[in-house]
Amino acid sequence: MPTELLLVESEPETRGFLERHLRSDGFRVHEAGWDAQALDIAERSRPHVVIAGEPDLCARLREGEPGRRWDRNVPVIVLADPDADPVDRVRAFEKGADDVVERHLYLELVARIHALLRRSGVGLADVLEVGDLVIDHRARQVRLGGVPVPLAAKEFDLAARLASDPERVFSKEELLRDVWGLRGRLVTRTVDSHASRLRRKLRAAGDGRFVVNVWGKGYRML
Repeated sequence: MPTELLLVESEPETRGFLERHLRSDGFRVHEAGWDAQALDIAERSRPHVVIAGEPDLCARLREGEPGRRWDRNVPVIVLADPDADPVDRVRAFEKGADDVVERHLYLELVARIHALLRRSGVGLADVLEVGDLVIDHRARQVRLGGVPVPLAAKEFDLAARLASDPERVFSKEELLRDVWGLRGRLVTRTVDSHASRLRRKLRAAGDGRFVVNVWGKGYRML
C-alpha cells in the first residue's frame, strides 16, 4: 500500500513542484493550500506523514478540535525557508514538529520522510521496561500497566531516550542533541514543554513516578 502524504503549502509553485516529484517517487499525495483544508483532509485520509509549509498547523494537529477526529500524533515535517535561523527551527519543534527541512532540499526531504516512516514502522525490535512502563520501539508504543499511552512522536522519542538509562540525569543540551538533532547552547523550552506533556500523560495513565525534573541539571526517567 503506498505511503499517504498530506502536503500543505500556500505557494502554488512550490506545492506543484513537491507534489509532482513526490508522486513520481511513489507517494500518494493529498494537497492543501491552507490549514482548514488540511485538517479536513487529515480527518478524511489519515495520512502517514504531514508536510507543512507553516509550523502553526502542527499546533492545531496536536491540540485537536472539538468534534474533529484525526491522528494527533501523526509525524509532521515543517518546510523552512533557506534564511530561517535556529530560533525559527526551535519554534517549529515547540509547536509539535518532528523534523524541519529547507524547502529547496527535495532529496533531503525524501530522506527525512523515509526516516520518520522507519521510526513509526517495524524497523526496531527493542523493548525497554522500566517498572510498569514498557517502551516498544517496534510498535512505537508506550504502555503503562499494560495500557497504551498515546504519545506524539517527539514525546515517544524523549521517553525512549530517558528510559535507556532511567536513573541517569540527562541534561537539556543532551536531549536537544539526541532527540531533536539540535546542537549548541540554545535558549528554548522545547525539552521542558515536551517533558511536561509526557509526564502529564503518564500521570493521567495512573503513575506519577516518571519523568523527574532535576532542577538546574535536566531530566531522568525515575
